[in-house]
Amino acid sequence: MKLGYDGDLYILAFDHRGSFQKKMFGIPGTPNPEQRKTISDAKALIFDGFAAAFKEKLPAGAGVLVDEESGGTVPKRTKELGAVLAMPCEKSGQDEFDFDYGDDFGKHIEQLDPNFTKVLVRFNPAGDAAMNERQKVRLRRLGEWLHGKGRRFLFELLVPATKEQLASVGGSEDRYDREVRPQLVVDTIKWFQDAGVDPDVWKIEGLDKRDDCKRVADTARRGGRDDVICVVLGRGASREKVEEWLRVGAGVPGYRGFAIGRTIWWDAVAGVKDGKLDRQAAIKLVADNYKRAITAYRGGA
Repeated sequence: MKLGYDGDLYILAFDHRGSFQKKMFGIPGTPNPEQRKTISDAKALIFDGFAAAFKEKLPAGAGVLVDEESGGTVPKRTKELGAVLAMPCEKSGQDEFDFDYGDDFGKHIEQLDPNFTKVLVRFNPAGDAAMNERQKVRLRRLGEWLHGKGRRFLFELLVPATKEQLASVGGSEDRYDREVRPQLVVDTIKWFQDAGVDPDVWKIEGLDKRDDCKRVADTARRGGRDDVICVVLGRGASREKVEEWLRVGAGVPGYRGFAIGRTIWWDAVAGVKDGKLDRQAAIKLVADNYKRAITAYRGGA
């Protein structure tokens, strides 16, 4: 299987699990059956917004990222639409990557048959060396398994600051994002590549400078990885900030779209929960926000 992906991706992400139940619904621990239904209904609403937009002839590459746990029939419905389906493989709610279903991860992937298997990885080259090594081994195992089965690998990379790195910019997270994180992203991609971890798609936190996007994309494609692509991660930022990141990344060789979640659907789901929106209004809001993100990335107003 040739490494990479020859196409654009416009992914509406709602694979959030622990953070979704806690921050949106205030549900601690393991949800009971009624709470699980509440979560699944919310994800069905998000999908209905995507489906409404999809029926308006979106560009190729439109799709969703949804989890097995609370996605319900969304994976099946996504395939019926002919949209791209991505699904997570990581255990939710922990800093260290591990498989959600342990050694049975492959059975779940083959049963649900997504176009992309996604992992969320928190990694800093200056972080916990032992944890970095453990993550490397698991991620290399996953990548080798996926590519051995002719399946694509989507790697969502978060680079949290160490205490020393944050202190070096006076404790400012904004300065860390602008001045420190871009080089760490480059270094991290190289680290994983050299360790034998080779995603087809890198999902990258938004960058403020076009030159930084270019450096990241060039690194993702180094050493003959010519078809590997990057997509912009929204990180739950404001719509204005996310649209800025989209415009910065758009048109950079190697950047081919986005995978954005909360910025698109949070207000819609919260509106229904709080009784401020009816379901149809919420579906329309998701659809409109999603289409707006595509327009922003493709250079529209």
